[in-house]
Amino acid sequence: MDRAPALQPVFRTQGLSKWYGSGDVRVDALRGVDLEIGRGEFIVLLGPSGSGKSTLLNILGGLDVPSAGEVWFGEQDLSRADDGTLTTYRREHVGFVFQFYNLIPSLTVRENVALVTEIVPHPMPVDDAIERVGLTPRRDHFPAQLSGGEQQRVAIARAIAKQPQVLLCDEPTGALDYQTGKLVLEVIARVNAELGTTTVVITHNAAIAGMADRVVYLGDGRVLKVETNARKCLPSELSW
Repeated sequence: MDRAPALQPVFRTQGLSKWYGSGDVRVDALRGVDLEIGRGEFIVLLGPSGSGKSTLLNILGGLDVPSAGEVWFGEQDLSRADDGTLTTYRREHVGFVFQFYNLIPSLTVRENVALVTEIVPHPMPVDDAIERVGLTPRRDHFPAQLSGGEQQRVAIARAIAKQPQVLLCDEPTGALDYQTGKLVLEVIARVNAELGTTTVVITHNAAIAGMADRVVYLGDGRVLKVETNARKCLPSELSW
């Protein structure tokens, strides 16, 4: 099992496997993944389409459950949790950022972020979350009045307003151009550094791996290798 010994583990997986179907039509998405992710780490999951990245992220986020093996969030065994327990886990501990922003078009920036704060016990003030992503001047605008990068930053503000322990990002720059993608990555990196939020980012873009503490390479549902960055680069230093 890969370990980050200096850090208290947030996630631990052992023999984590996920398959769909059975017999001749069975598809194995994950095949015996052993991994530890430490508190406050910035992890990049890197691999081609079909490598198991999204399946692993979904299981860590409580959106899916494994077919075999174990996944632990601290001392909580997610692999044996029922639907109600997973719902509470997602609501109170996990912030999600997806490739597409999933904003409610009829609500302003502030209203989109405020929705999340109503369902968690200890939310961040809405205006603080918006300020952290640099959108205070745009807080009364509707999604249609924002650029793609601004909409993604609203999605990040919505995620961090819950004050989650974990931020899970699935191709957060996939729908953005190069310069806009850098701005979004800068926000994610700042959240990780300033709030200490354990952050996991899925990408197929190897350049983004340079800003991670560790890079987990996946292929065919397996962890192929894990690399530690001796020198993390800033998002502004990335080029792809």
